[in-house]
Amino acid sequence: MKSLSPSLLVVAMTAAFPAAAQSNEELLKELQALKQRVNELESKLQQAPAAPAGQAQWGMTPEQSAEFNRIAAKTEAAEDNMIAQGLKGLKISGYIEPTFVYNQRQNRAGFQFLNQQSDGYYYDTSFMGAASLDLLKETDSGTLWHLTLAPNRGVGAAIDGSSIIQEASVSVALTDDQTRFIAGQIPDWSGYEYQQPTLNPFTSHNLLYDFTLPVGYTGAGLDIKRGPWWIRTALANLNSAVHDAGQKSPAWAFRTDYGKDEFSGAGFASLIGTAPVFDVDGNVEKRTLAILTEVDGYFTRGDLTVQGQLSYGQQKSAAITPDANGNRRDAQWYGISGLVGYMFTPRLQGLVRADYIYNRKNGGGLFGYSQADDRNGIGPDMNGSNPDEGANRYAITVGGKYAFNENTTVKLEYRLDGADKAVFYDVKNGDYKKLNQMLATSVVVAF
Repeated sequence: MKSLSPSLLVVAMTAAFPAAAQSNEELLKELQALKQRVNELESKLQQAPAAPAGQAQWGMTPEQSAEFNRIAAKTEAAEDNMIAQGLKGLKISGYIEPTFVYNQRQNRAGFQFLNQQSDGYYYDTSFMGAASLDLLKETDSGTLWHLTLAPNRGVGAAIDGSSIIQEASVSVALTDDQTRFIAGQIPDWSGYEYQQPTLNPFTSHNLLYDFTLPVGYTGAGLDIKRGPWWIRTALANLNSAVHDAGQKSPAWAFRTDYGKDEFSGAGFASLIGTAPVFDVDGNVEKRTLAILTEVDGYFTRGDLTVQGQLSYGQQKSAAITPDANGNRRDAQWYGISGLVGYMFTPRLQGLVRADYIYNRKNGGGLFGYSQADDRNGIGPDMNGSNPDEGANRYAITVGGKYAFNENTTVKLEYRLDGADKAVFYDVKNGDYKKLNQMLATSVVVAF
């Protein structure tokens, strides 16, 4: 590239950086336009013979040659400025999801947005009504630095009720970019549904997601990709940022995915580690061994999408109903969830989801639920029948989502939650029911 005089460089940099600071988006757009103009001029120069000494480039007037040099200097200055500000390799994204929910048995309806998750984890709140900011930085060495903030939502909020951290992780390339060391706070990778509303077709989540899977891990492991295979594994604190006194054993989490192509694939996940057992006041009574495993898959053909998941889990001394001597017994469950979506138009997708959890053993008890929960419908019959039999839960959800524009999606769903025993508390009538109805709608705006 032709060298520039100091005075010309000053003029170019003055044009590149006016007194009124440009936004990063404006700077990137201008940089892209400048690069395109430089490429066009360079292509023209490469096709032209060399000019005689002391003359401008053949095929270009002196004014065109000066313009080329000016654009080149401006482009270089803009790139240097991005590097100096740490913007090179940085991707910023996020979303916001105001939500409206009606719950029949809770006898309430209203907007739900950034409410405290520490108030309790319920299927009609879970991670709905969130706002998130995601920062992903890739260095020249290939290291990935990832920070996701989700106030009153996400992994941090579910763990301690106050942290805004959804994910804080690093990924360092080892032998190559496909073999990486990962560490930090990492959201759980089980199941066919995702936490973020930009990837979850419904507003609510399925029963397996809510009640049979971990929230996240704090630890370190490996992330390996080989052709259609993707393997992740870690030793970590389970649903915890730090271990309690006397707790020394990490959990082992594993996930492998096989993607035949972008239209079909399957995954398998497992977890072995200690999880809390809660007393009636919600305090951690002790931690016992839990074993979780699940398989999931997806298939898309044309306008039709099918997703599904099978799960099995057990936890020692974590069942809801104790034995005759007051000793806790083991909890055990298995479940299934399936989703079908159909694109009626390029913007409108209809959705149906069905879930079922068998949870009868020893009065019931799911992952993290060692006490009866009459809002989520977990535990034995609340009307006084056999306390040794827990309620089997199911849910049927129908609805759809509409892409209003490239960044905005509107969702609407009707959900029927049920159980084979009366486990849903009706706050209006003061008794227990086998069925509950919910309506939910949300607007997801992402960038």
